[in-house]
Amino acid sequence: MNGLGEVMRAVLSGAAVGAANGLFGGGGGMIAVPLLSGAMNYEEKCAHATAILIIAPVSLAGAVAYIISGYAFADVVIPAAVGMTAGGALGAVFLNKLPLTAVKIIFVAVMFAAGVRMILP
Repeated sequence: MNGLGEVMRAVLSGAAVGAANGLFGGGGGMIAVPLLSGAMNYEEKCAHATAILIIAPVSLAGAVAYIISGYAFADVVIPAAVGMTAGGALGAVFLNKLPLTAVKIIFVAVMFAAGVRMILP
């Protein structure tokens, strides 16, 4: 990063992603990708890859906080984290192989499906 403005955009973007992830228990990636590609001018695939890297420690911190507070249970979180790690690795392989248009379509479809799911019972 070159200037103070870029650093501030990164800090504010990170705060928004962390707040969304902490508040909703996930979904920070849905905010991180548009912020990284829009506000931070990352190339689209780089934004997706960076979002995964950003979300990992944020999710870990959230999981620990939720387990300590009694809202989540380690016997569920740990196996799910193993599966999500494997899925993340598989997704990273696909990100390298898929054309950018396909990545964008899949991302929009997942965001749309998540929004519909939130609205419908």
